[in-house]
Amino acid sequence: MPSGKILVAQGGGPTAVINQSLAGVVLEARRHHGIQRVYGARHGVRGIVNEDFVDLTQETSHNLELVAHTPAAALGSTRDKPDLAYCHEMFEVLKAHEIEHFFNIGGNDSSDTVRIVADEAAKAGYPLRCIHIPKTIDNDLVLNDHTPGFPSAARFVAQAFAGANLDNAALPGVYVGVVMGRHAGFLTAASALGKKFPDDGPHLIYVPERVFDIGRFLADVKATYDKHGRCVVAVSEGIHDAAGRPMLEVLAKDLHGGLERDAHGNVQLSGSGALADLLCEEIKSKLKIKRVRGDTFGYMQRSFVGCVSDVDQREAREVGEKAVQFAMWGGVNGSVAIKRTGFYSVDYELLPLAAVAGKTRTMEDHFISDSGTDVTDAFRLYLRPLLGSGMPDAFRLRPAAVPKVLRRGAAD
Repeated sequence: MPSGKILVAQGGGPTAVINQSLAGVVLEARRHHGIQRVYGARHGVRGIVNEDFVDLTQETSHNLELVAHTPAAALGSTRDKPDLAYCHEMFEVLKAHEIEHFFNIGGNDSSDTVRIVADEAAKAGYPLRCIHIPKTIDNDLVLNDHTPGFPSAARFVAQAFAGANLDNAALPGVYVGVVMGRHAGFLTAASALGKKFPDDGPHLIYVPERVFDIGRFLADVKATYDKHGRCVVAVSEGIHDAAGRPMLEVLAKDLHGGLERDAHGNVQLSGSGALADLLCEEIKSKLKIKRVRGDTFGYMQRSFVGCVSDVDQREAREVGEKAVQFAMWGGVNGSVAIKRTGFYSVDYELLPLAAVAGKTRTMEDHFISDSGTDVTDAFRLYLRPLLGSGMPDAFRLRPAAVPKVLRRGAAD
């Protein structure tokens, strides 16, 4: 006899709209006859193996709506990357609790987890419907036009660089902003949407889809600085040399104490601010430019309150709703995907888990300029509708110069 129980979890880095997807699952599930309980796993897959569940059936619709508009992961998240043994343990818990539908909101690793759990259920002959709901600020899920969470993070990056450009224009120098993105440069590329006038920054954009050469970088900065008297640079944290080594590792070879590595042995690119500092030091020492400043856009862009795309909110809600509809009426496991239709509208498809799980999308070549230091108009047209309504604007004075009296004819 069916139990009418479903379970939803959130995984990976929080976003500004991940709770919209959560609310979409819970509220849509309540509309379907036969759903008796909607459980949430606290701190993602770790909460599943620990049987740390909360009953979301008892949440009021009003509070769910308030939570939906609140950034970050309301259930809590985790960076655990389950292997087969971990997923088998998850499946045993799901079976013990008579869960019939499993929804996992997350990125690449989360989709792979759903795939393995679905395989375990199939091998055991247990009727478990498994649906992956997309989420990632990196925009690196394959076969998706874009992923919920990215538009809001991109909106933050565009606005932040617009502000950095205004600051840099008022007090000229070199500014380097390092943005999240180990393999995909979409978020760094979003900095280009902060430009209004031709000489606005970012003047240079570096993404991991192109090899980074420190000599060429310094030449680019010098040429820009000589032309404009200043230079604003956007850099992906994942930039690498021709051998594929992260530039953080290349430049920090003499860094005292070595580099921090994550659980998978990769150099920890986020959280230290080291890459921005090292690039700034290269500019100061090699180009002899005195005013050089650097920032690292770490966690700020993920869950920044008050900088959320209304388009992102709407679509994040809809992928949660569609996940439940696909589970109830589709009869197959899968990953919900956003497909663009027309100039700007979207439709949703359910893709096979194997088509998405564990794969990484990178920026397409036609989005990156031939110089490798800018984006194309195709990228601007792709991103602009995702940023939503009400993007702030910046303006300039049109100064009418007053003739000099004491210094007439003197060189400025």
